[in-house]
Amino acid sequence: MGHPTGRSMASKKLTKEEELLLQDFSRNVSTRSSALFYGNAFVISTVPLWLFWRVHGQEVNSSLLVWLVMTVLSTWLMAFAYRNLKFVLKHTIAQKREEGITRELMRLYADDKKMNKKERDERILWKKNEVADYEATMLSIFFNNALFVFVMLFCSFFFFSGLSGNFNYIMSVGGASGVAALLSTGTK
Repeated sequence: MGHPTGRSMASKKLTKEEELLLQDFSRNVSTRSSALFYGNAFVISTVPLWLFWRVHGQEVNSSLLVWLVMTVLSTWLMAFAYRNLKFVLKHTIAQKREEGITRELMRLYADDKKMNKKERDERILWKKNEVADYEATMLSIFFNNALFVFVMLFCSFFFFSGLSGNFNYIMSVGGASGVAALLSTGTK
């Protein structure tokens, strides 16, 4: 069956507003956000290396392969956690910020007679999406990093302190990044 207007859905172009709405509900992140996530995930995943080298006294030469593999795995899991939590937070933040952003932009564009209601609504939607995206990105990184550091330190010094250095590292870093990734898959 064809589209009611006689045109197929594939040939119909989406409006700017429809594209923004689709982007708002998409789990995809921009290249910039992805680079930010992987950069932060790499930094937070390398922090335990200093702890295990200087505080726990692990030898670099005997632990290098384990450290490299776990750093890569932890980086991927943390980036996964950032992306998931950002998606969950973005909608909540957008709802909470909508009224303030609308009020601010309505006041800003109140004297602009050239702008019609549709264009003003598109700008409000775009600004709301931009603010929610930025705040969700930053909160996601902060919450996941705090969780990772807390769980990693707790596991390292208390839970797995009796294990050998490499197993302590594997369990502490793997557990911390795994917990962050697991908790990020929740919907609320």
